[in-house]
Amino acid sequence: MPALHSSPPKRLLIRGVNWLGDAVMTTPALIRLREALPESTIIMATPRKLADLWQDHPAVDEIIPLETGQGLLSVARLFRAARPDHALIFPNSPRSALETWLALIPRRTGLAHSGRGFLLTQALPPRADRIPMRKRSVSEIRQLIIPASSPAIPNPPWPAHAHQMHEYLYLASALGAKTDPLPPRLAVSDAEQTAVLRKFGLDRLSKPVLGLNPGAEYGPAKRWPLEKFLAAAREIHRKTGCSWILLGGSNDLALTRPMEAAIATQPGSALNLAGKTSLRELMCLLALCRVLLTNDTGPMHVAAALGTPVVVPFGSTSPVLTGPGMPGEARHHLLSIHAPCSPCFQRQCPIDFRCLQTLPESMVVSAVLESLSRPS
Repeated sequence: MPALHSSPPKRLLIRGVNWLGDAVMTTPALIRLREALPESTIIMATPRKLADLWQDHPAVDEIIPLETGQGLLSVARLFRAARPDHALIFPNSPRSALETWLALIPRRTGLAHSGRGFLLTQALPPRADRIPMRKRSVSEIRQLIIPASSPAIPNPPWPAHAHQMHEYLYLASALGAKTDPLPPRLAVSDAEQTAVLRKFGLDRLSKPVLGLNPGAEYGPAKRWPLEKFLAAAREIHRKTGCSWILLGGSNDLALTRPMEAAIATQPGSALNLAGKTSLRELMCLLALCRVLLTNDTGPMHVAAALGTPVVVPFGSTSPVLTGPGMPGEARHHLLSIHAPCSPCFQRQCPIDFRCLQTLPESMVVSAVLESLSRPS
């Protein structure tokens, strides 16, 4: 347990992370901080693209949006103007520590990482059971897939607290927060959901409404093949009469347009909203879905934190480290064929993409149907 500072902060600035999925995984730590510091004002400094995530969040009192490409001194001035007396730094980058140092924030807590410890007043050692998400080299991958009769490098066992949420809980414990895990939590209001229903005409869709998210910004090694998504979506529609909402950013239109054309065999069977929503609208749509079929990507985490079951083919990444929701949560289906080279954390597969190419559509269809069989 990190040593605690002597007095609680009056105004605590959280330097937030830069990616949507990572941001959702910080919410347990934020909720624990709110429990430990009920009188403190918690200020979230976050990339503007993620600012709406924190709207009305019970653990956040103020939001400082950060612009893409914003200079160090400009960020430091924003931080200084917020008058924090303590900064807790979630990212491991030298820059995030330097921002708070330049802002002259009196107390600065973060991991002693990448030689930045001198910028912090409380530089924490690495967490004892942390598992780094290191890319495997091509030679390692090739050694892992050689026949079982030959000596191969085994996958290491995962410790009980390997999930990334524990990294943020560990940081929060330096300010007196409990480290007991909680499910990531987000919320949208009924009024917001009603407005989104009207805007996109969702009240005209067949029931049940399911979400389909075929993209993954990290790279193609995270994407279950498009033809498999299509086959699974059509079979699920055949068996349930569902409507699919296709989701993603504008960069995903190359995936969602052909999917819309292939799935929309009947009026209302597919609605392509990729690139058409704000983050807040995306959150409302995910909350309205009975199930989300998705790759391992940011909307997966958002959906789970809003209470929507997710079905996820995992390949190059590990659900043990960065899975959605609470580790082991039964309502989510995190699917894998357990390829010996997975997780490799590569953006592109250097061999035959066996981790996702051989994951059958029938496994995904069964998982979605099982989720639909449960009470909503």
